[in-house]
Amino acid sequence: MAELDGPRIEPRSGNTKQLVVFLHGYGADGNDLIEIGRAWAALLPDAAFVSPHAPRPCGQAPVGREWFPLTFRDPNERWTGVNAAAPGLDAFLDAELKRRNLPPSALALVGFSQGTMLALHVGLRCAVPPVAIVGYSGVLVMPADAISDAFAAEIVSRPPVLLIHGDADDLIPVQAVFHAAQGLAALEVPVQWHISSGIGHGIDQEGLRHGGEFLARQFAARRLG
Repeated sequence: MAELDGPRIEPRSGNTKQLVVFLHGYGADGNDLIEIGRAWAALLPDAAFVSPHAPRPCGQAPVGREWFPLTFRDPNERWTGVNAAAPGLDAFLDAELKRRNLPPSALALVGFSQGTMLALHVGLRCAVPPVAIVGYSGVLVMPADAISDAFAAEIVSRPPVLLIHGDADDLIPVQAVFHAAQGLAALEVPVQWHISSGIGHGIDQEGLRHGGEFLARQFAARRLG
């Protein structure tokens, strides 16, 4: 598999102490989310931002990318998909932290839709917990037998998680945020959520503000800790 890469934004302060990685949704690419870094620069002046392009051309969009295929014909395809995509993302995260001379404890993950699925999957399995995970409009992907002992044993990292979802989302209904929150709570992962009123499958200004402020609080708590 080709190495991941994508657009980057350097920290406003000029001093890189944190790394925020954006994981875009199905049919998009890294350019879709990277501008959030500019919106959050004042809240996170020491953060570098990077938004890698997913490794595969999207099967249903002529110019987009996908982390894994989605046909909606196989109930296990999300679980198969996140497991297949995880090693490539793990390698990218390790390389990007090394490139920035940062420890794994300086990392935060932010996903949208399919990117949220991958952010949760990878972030909960990191040997060193990320500072936080923010997931927009996504799903906690679990195997068909839901939270089995084997699945629970995979969860070695319990970073704070914020889930944000529009209540008018017709692609991934808002109920997904409650299912994810319940699943995370059962795994003893600290989780908060925010519902964006009248918002479909997207991110509004209120959701952006909540996500940025959440990351700023978690980075500050990690620094003080």
